[in-house]
Amino acid sequence: MMSDQILEEYIGQLVDPRGEPVVRQLDRIIRATEPKLAMAIRYKILMYGLGGDFRTWVCAINSGRRHVSINFLYGVMLNDPRKVLRAGSSVLMSWDFAFDEAVEAAAVGPYVAEAVRRYPEYNANRQAVQDAAYADAEKAGRRPKDGKPIRV
Repeated sequence: MMSDQILEEYIGQLVDPRGEPVVRQLDRIIRATEPKLAMAIRYKILMYGLGGDFRTWVCAINSGRRHVSINFLYGVMLNDPRKVLRAGSSVLMSWDFAFDEAVEAAAVGPYVAEAVRRYPEYNANRQAVQDAAYADAEKAGRRPKDGKPIRV
C-alpha cells in the first residue's frame, strides 16, 4: 500500500477530526526529513521504519483524545534541546501537540533526522540502551505499576 493510502486509512479510522491537521503536518515533516522511511499502521499508531523494520521503528504518530504525539522508540538516546520530550516506556519518548498547535518543520525535523541517524546504534546496542534507561527511570522514581521492566 502506498504511503498516502496508509495515511488516509489512519486518519479515517483512528484520528479525532480535531487532530487531523497536526497528523498531516507531522507526516509531511517526517517524510520530507527522511523519504526512505516506510509507513505502516501498527497498534493503532502510524509507524515509520527504515527498510520495513517496524519492530525497531524510528518514529510514530499517535493521535489520542486530547492531543497528537510524535513518538521516538529510542527517544532516550536523542538530544532534546527544546526540552519537549516526555518519558513513555523505558526508552520511548514522546512530543505532544495540542490539536490547534502549529507544527514547525524546523523544530520537529532535527529530532526525526537524529532518530534516523541513531537507528543503527540503537539496533547494535538495544539491550544495553534499554537496561540503562530502565535503571535511570528507577533511580528517578519512575517505574511501571507492576514493578517489572518495560521492554520494547
